Amino acid sequence: MGLSYLVYPGAHHTRFHHALGCLHLMQKAVQVLRSKNVSISSAEEDALYKTILLHDIGHGPFSHALEYQIVKNVTHEQLSVHFMEYLNHEFNGSLTLAIKIFKGIYHRPFMLELVSSQLDMDRLDYLKRDSFYTGVAEGNINSQRLITMLNVVDDRLVVEEKGLYSVENFLSGRRLMYWQVYLHKTGIGAEHLLQSVVRRIVELRTAGTDVNLPTKLAYFFDHEYYDFGLNGQDLKRFAGLDDADLLTALKLGAGHPDFVLSELCNMLLNRQLLKIKFSRQPVPEDKVNKKKSKLQKKYGLSDHEASYFVFTGAISNLAYAKAKPIMILTKKGKLVELIKAGKEDSFKALLKPVTKYYCCYPKIQD
Repeated sequence: MGLSYLVYPGAHHTRFHHALGCLHLMQKAVQVLRSKNVSISSAEEDALYKTILLHDIGHGPFSHALEYQIVKNVTHEQLSVHFMEYLNHEFNGSLTLAIKIFKGIYHRPFMLELVSSQLDMDRLDYLKRDSFYTGVAEGNINSQRLITMLNVVDDRLVVEEKGLYSVENFLSGRRLMYWQVYLHKTGIGAEHLLQSVVRRIVELRTAGTDVNLPTKLAYFFDHEYYDFGLNGQDLKRFAGLDDADLLTALKLGAGHPDFVLSELCNMLLNRQLLKIKFSRQPVPEDKVNKKKSKLQKKYGLSDHEASYFVFTGAISNLAYAKAKPIMILTKKGKLVELIKAGKEDSFKALLKPVTKYYCCYPKIQD
């Protein structure tokens, strides 16, 4: 959940909770599919459980908020594969099939779709879980009903027609959870501050300025390329990182003589977050420059330094990606893509992406 707890104080659950929840749902899905005569061997069942249990193991501190910030140019999915390959070596090849499923190279595509698709066990767990811990009711989807409606045709995952409106509710709930939780403006502003802290630390250390950091965190800030091979040294270093390392870095940075770093750290620690305003159109450059100019005059900052506190961006939310369709199995045994199966206008609305533009700046300028 990154820094969502700054908005929703109950959102302190972890990826360990999520991994166990996903495993539970995968067990339910396997039971349902077997009851519908879908052939799943004991080896495939075992591999599915290992895949879903490890699918997010590559996430680092504060999850998506710091993706690419700590380990450059490597996604959490790629890191998950590295971890799985390391574990596969350690456990004498017992994850070989799980890795094939996760990489999407196993000959039965529905198994990857159970792990990663528009209707997978990952999403069914995190929406319901995040809804519970934040108190945002829109994410309280009926995961059990959706799993009961799953089936497999030609080794592709499909949803039976009687589950059509359950799928619509799921997609609508996910869209609302993104606006109300994952893309909440306060959370976005806080994540930008955290990313700015990391960028400033890297910038200062690259320039030769001493910035005290936890040892394992300093290693990743000081290197651009890593060896995630089977020797496992960099993987072990990464696995040793957690939110506490970043919080320690914030506390150490709060007393640093560099104004930008100390101010960014103190803003996060003291919940003095950036103001963020949304608009339907990109924010005009002259408005941004005006806010920057005020900040520069007040604190004697350069334009570059002011850009840590005043900046623009955009967020988008798409409920349903037609490029990765959800297929509906009709009562007559035909496969129909979701939007064609649902004739109401509400289904077509799921295809419309919504983009919001924003400008962040310190509250002192209001």
